[in-house]
Amino acid sequence: MNIFSFSAHFESEEACKNHFKEERDKVGVLCKRCSHTEHYWIKSRWSYECKKCRSRTSLRSGTIMQSSNLPFLIWYKTMFLLSTTKKGFSSKEIQRQLNLKRYEPVWAMVHKLRKAMGQREDRYTLEGMIEMDEGYFTIEASAQDHKTQKAGRGSKTKSNVMVMAESTILEDIETGKVERQCRYFKAKVLDDHKADGTDQSLRESINGEQTIVFTDKSTSYINIADYVEIHVTEKSNEQTTKETLKWVHIAISNAKRNFTGTYHKIKRKYLQLYLNEFVYKLNRRYFGDKIFDRLVIASITGI
Repeated sequence: MNIFSFSAHFESEEACKNHFKEERDKVGVLCKRCSHTEHYWIKSRWSYECKKCRSRTSLRSGTIMQSSNLPFLIWYKTMFLLSTTKKGFSSKEIQRQLNLKRYEPVWAMVHKLRKAMGQREDRYTLEGMIEMDEGYFTIEASAQDHKTQKAGRGSKTKSNVMVMAESTILEDIETGKVERQCRYFKAKVLDDHKADGTDQSLRESINGEQTIVFTDKSTSYINIADYVEIHVTEKSNEQTTKETLKWVHIAISNAKRNFTGTYHKIKRKYLQLYLNEFVYKLNRRYFGDKIFDRLVIASITGI
């Protein structure tokens, strides 16, 4: 979807609200009082009324737009900007593009969308052949870092991120050439380098009974063989990076370049949200116009 088709479909607040209602009707509405699923629609109130207990649910209630005073049109424009660009936009740039006076509501809106993206990704697990490695992302130094490292204001530090890539082997029938193609990715911020944190993140992200996991010989990966079908380890070197763990390192490199070129600074407690956006769009790189519609659905179910 380009800017012209977006403007044609969503030219007004009411157009956005009608579309949001159509998508929410497809998902379904659950009464917050009695959990009933059948409702009347009250157009004058833009609300659902439960057929059983008569409790009302506003169009925003139960979605990430709940408690937000920003118009639907602003939310839709923001979803369009986030979903139609590879690099994305900082909250400050979105504020400028939409000509909004206050920064804080924009910042909160964008992070809610990133959280919804992450919750959508958490529904799926990786299977088959999986590459896994860790990358260090530059983040703003915390107050604790300032104390322990005597760092100055505005200084930076590193945060460890585990990245996984679901790959598959393809063979060219005519030439016999074999290469690995990548399907889906996951990225999780780790608290430390210990095996327990790595194990938990991996187990939440994969279908362990049907996976072959490729890693280097890091001591953080000593338990992986206990809960996957096969764990293959190779000594970390240039060849391993280019071949065995190729897609993981491409993803890490692209994410770092994306963050550096788009955001002024990232705090550690928000790093996972930025990774959510990057991975969400990466996993939907072939969706085309549908990625916007999927983000609207994520905003409905992602609270």
